[in-house]
Amino acid sequence: MKIDILTLFPKMFENFLSESMIGIAIQKKALNVNITDIRDFATDKHRTTDDYPYGGGAGMVMKPEPLFGAIEHVQRGKDIPVVYFSAQGKILTQNIVNEFCKIPEMIFLCGHYKEIDQRIRDKFVTHEISIGDYVLSGGEIPAMVMIDALARLQEGVLGDIDSALTDSHQNGILGCPHYTRPPEFKGMKVPEVLLSGNHLKIEEWRKQKALEITKKNRPDLLEID
Repeated sequence: MKIDILTLFPKMFENFLSESMIGIAIQKKALNVNITDIRDFATDKHRTTDDYPYGGGAGMVMKPEPLFGAIEHVQRGKDIPVVYFSAQGKILTQNIVNEFCKIPEMIFLCGHYKEIDQRIRDKFVTHEISIGDYVLSGGEIPAMVMIDALARLQEGVLGDIDSALTDSHQNGILGCPHYTRPPEFKGMKVPEVLLSGNHLKIEEWRKQKALEITKKNRPDLLEID
């Protein structure tokens, strides 16, 4: 999977792309991430990328010229999807992540300030994604969230892909509790069923606990349309 990130703040991604699962994905060539500085496509000597909004009002708007230049440079005439991270976008879910895993190449556009010029949306943006019903200062953190969610599903990144396929939300509900050694810690014991070796009973226990946690924390996931 190839991802081109367009951002005003390339340094925000330096450590992120070299650590943990993302670093492993890039090292194994399961993920190819390139960073493009939008300011490199500004048309004046001050590298200006924002201006006051027409019609007045507070805040600044990202200018169309640098964004247009950056996107065209990365697309190279190819029909590559452009994902814009916006508070107006669809809420990111595991189902959306799974769908994006089928796309081999995409562009992540990180906005900043009040908004981007609407003409860029109209011309290039194919998907708008939000990571929650709140507002951030820019699209860099949502882009990182999306990359992390995608990277762990790429072939060869996790030691066992079943680890990802049994996570919360992958099957529409939350995950079950997990335990590891020792079997007793400060008087707190691991449930006997997990030590029984009876895989059928263990699976039943996990499903029941997952449903209990979902009912308690996210009952909306159990609602049937």
